Amino acid sequence: MKRALIVVEGQTEERFVKTVLRQVLEPIGVDIRPTIVATKVVKDGANFKGGLRSFGQFREHLRRVLQGSGGALVTSMIDYYALPADFPGMVSRPLGGTPRQRVEHVERELRIAIGQQNFLPFIALHEYEAWLFSDSVTIPGVLTEPHKQGAFAAIADAMAPEDINEGPATAPSKRLQAMFPLYRKGLHGPLAAERIGIPAMRAKCPHFDGWLLQLEHYATA
Repeated sequence: MKRALIVVEGQTEERFVKTVLRQVLEPIGVDIRPTIVATKVVKDGANFKGGLRSFGQFREHLRRVLQGSGGALVTSMIDYYALPADFPGMVSRPLGGTPRQRVEHVERELRIAIGQQNFLPFIALHEYEAWLFSDSVTIPGVLTEPHKQGAFAAIADAMAPEDINEGPATAPSKRLQAMFPLYRKGLHGPLAAERIGIPAMRAKCPHFDGWLLQLEHYATA
C-alpha cells in the first residue's frame, strides 16, 4: 500500500477525501490521507485550520507536510475560484485560454515554485461544487426539492461542470446557494458527491479525471 497526502482547504474537502475518494483509491493500493491547511499555527495548543488566504500560508503548510512525508506523494485539492492572486502563475495566465489551460498553467508554475519531485499540484476547476453538477438529479434530491430539478438540469446539462465560470455570482457554489438557499457545503456537498459517485464525475470533469489518472499511475509505478 502506497501512501499519499492531500492538502485540502477545509473540512468539506477532508470529508470528500475520506468518504468518496478513498473508496476508489484504497482498492488499487493508495492509502490517501487528507490534511487541512493551517490558517494559524499555535505553539502550545491546536492549530486553526481551514481557508486559503495567501500563497505564503499554503507554502508553509505544504513545506511541513513535505518534510514529514517520508518521500510519499503529496498532492493538493484546492479551488481555482478565489485562489489568492499571489499564487505562482496567476498573473501570467494565458489571455483568451480555456479555463483548463489557465488552471494547468497555474499548476505548472506552482510545481516549479515548490520544487519537490514528490509534489503533484491539483487545483479544482473552478471549485469543489462544480463536481456536483455532474448529475442533474442528485442535488435536488439531497436538498429534498425535486421540483427544482428542471431548473438545475438546465444549468448542469448546458455546459461541462468544469466550464461553469468563476464569477462572484455565477461560480458553482453561488449558483447552488441561489437555487437552494438551504444548501450547506459541509452537510450536503459530501453527501451529494457520494451519491453521484466518482465515475460520473470523471466522465464530466476531464481535469479532475486527469488528476485521478496520475494518482492511479502512482499506485502502479
